[in-house]
Amino acid sequence: MPRPLADLTAVTVPSPSELTIPDGVVRVVVVGGHADLSATLARLLRDDRLDVEVGFVPPGIRASLGAARRARAGVAQRVPLIRDETGAVIVQSARWLPSGAQAITGEAVVDDTVLFDGESTGVLIEPLPGMPGLRARSLGAGPRSWVAGRAVQLGSTGVLIERDGVAAARPARRSAFYRHIQGWLRVG
Repeated sequence: MPRPLADLTAVTVPSPSELTIPDGVVRVVVVGGHADLSATLARLLRDDRLDVEVGFVPPGIRASLGAARRARAGVAQRVPLIRDETGAVIVQSARWLPSGAQAITGEAVVDDTVLFDGESTGVLIEPLPGMPGLRARSLGAGPRSWVAGRAVQLGSTGVLIERDGVAAARPARRSAFYRHIQGWLRVG
């Protein structure tokens, strides 16, 4: 536990499904990786508690000291919450990757802009700190520009979905990431 947080109550959460945030809590500080932050935000989303301020302290000595101070004393700002159709949240990035093939076969669209139609070696999706909420780009050879929007959707013959470095258990044929109607309160 970083020194600036040493006097706070620490709770070790064995798995995301066991995470509970008591009523009356105004601010939580997540000490861990991006997947831990995503799981915390997904729990707040499911519990309709997006009014709880969330600080984040990543691993690593140099990064954690300043982040711990900001997480404890910083001001919260509402930023877009990017989620998918399953209720999973991303805070760093998501990727659509080929499932058992060299490329994804299908079509991906950001709002009204076609990202690819046919084949792509993958798609990278990132939340934005402001509106419209997210950006995406097709991976592979040649220049690929970012397309910003509120939502990105994919229909395919099969795709592996990776959310903040955590791969889904099985391939999917469709996937969508979009800006939730209410943002989350990021401390920092």
